Amino acid sequence: MVTLRLWLAVSALLVSPAGVAGPSQDGELIDNAWAGHPVAFAFLAEHGHLFIAYYDAQRRMTIASRPMESGTWTRIHPEGRPVPKRDHPSNAVGWDSHNSLQLALDREGCLHLSGNLHGDPLIYYRTRLPFDLSSLERLDRMTGDRESRTTYPLFFKNAAGDLLFRYRDGSSGNGSDYYNRYHPETRTWSRLLDTPLHEGEGERSAYASAPLAGPDGFFHVLWVWRDTPDAATNHTLSYARSRDLVHWETSSGQPLTLPITYATSEVVDPASPGGGLINMCRELGFDAEGRVLAVYHRYDESGRSQAYIARPTDSGRWDIQVLSDWTFRWAFRGGGAIPGEVSLGRPMAAPDGTVILDYATVSTGSGRWVIDSKTLRVVRHLPPATSPIPAPLLAVRGDFPGLSVQSVTRHSPGRTWLLRWETLGRNRDRPRPVIPPPSELRLYELPDTAGGNAGPTAAAPRT
Repeated sequence: MVTLRLWLAVSALLVSPAGVAGPSQDGELIDNAWAGHPVAFAFLAEHGHLFIAYYDAQRRMTIASRPMESGTWTRIHPEGRPVPKRDHPSNAVGWDSHNSLQLALDREGCLHLSGNLHGDPLIYYRTRLPFDLSSLERLDRMTGDRESRTTYPLFFKNAAGDLLFRYRDGSSGNGSDYYNRYHPETRTWSRLLDTPLHEGEGERSAYASAPLAGPDGFFHVLWVWRDTPDAATNHTLSYARSRDLVHWETSSGQPLTLPITYATSEVVDPASPGGGLINMCRELGFDAEGRVLAVYHRYDESGRSQAYIARPTDSGRWDIQVLSDWTFRWAFRGGGAIPGEVSLGRPMAAPDGTVILDYATVSTGSGRWVIDSKTLRVVRHLPPATSPIPAPLLAVRGDFPGLSVQSVTRHSPGRTWLLRWETLGRNRDRPRPVIPPPSELRLYELPDTAGGNAGPTAAAPRT
């Protein structure tokens, strides 16, 4: 079985496979990886080096690296420590699909690693020397403030190339989103913002997308609010933008006072708790004129699942259109990592001025909508995009029941890399009585087909 997220990741490349030669039959075996549940692995292909962070067959956090042109891998198991209220150390994963791994290189080429977090004290490592795994040190501290209940670590960079780090302090239904900035000259972190960007005020938490750089010079963020750990309490799709990630405003340019709270948010869709908003199914993109678009899932007036698209108007209100005519209901509720039944890709401008949106559902299959850029209405239905990834890499190889393909695609100039492994699906973060054998973690170099990076298909669930 191929995951919905994998289908969307590869279809979003918008490339036909015609004339594409397949990779070597077996690729490059990196290691054997944990296959009991999906957790996002990290993969970098930058500055002439490859870095992979994963959980090995013994569930140990593992980092592997080599120069792109060399076949010799360096592999290390970072030092761990006891974790309060956990039955495993900080360098080993339990059963939680939220415990993704994150890697980044700073301006000097030093590697930063964080992850294996779900309401835990910060886990953070950094190398002392550029591109040198042997110099990796456990720090478990950035600013030292509000780092005891961290979740959803994210490394990313601003327009100037500064390394930033976002995380949630608190818990589902009671959280604050903090942003840090790294200073390579002093090898220290400081707050990017004096306050959280999103503040739940002890009553809720924001589940926000990663800041997305748009063609308009702004970073854009889309989020839902949630009142409790129950996913059914997601509500009120909201939005903000910023040129520098410090000063934030609404879609009409009205300044926002930080932190952004439920009361001060710009509302895209005021869907109520129980209305079908889900934080794992909302995306941002842009039309041919560079205007921001939001796509998301919620229920219609009959309680059926539907896909929606929204775009801000000059008045500051959002024009919302329904895209689908589905007759099923993705009835989710409760806590833990929830299996996805609907996935929406990133809306993308097509050369003819229309907007293309890929979708995948468990109930009705997959496809592609062509959307009129003026009316935001579907004008044509297309079959699913053909994957540029050779079919053998999309097929499950293991014979243990329930396995799915997981992958991360990365691009470096003129080269495309695919990291592939297999796992069982999400199980709401609960142990399984029977564990599958470890999966082969293999790296393939594919013909270069697109710029940019497709994100990890076993992405950390925001559930």
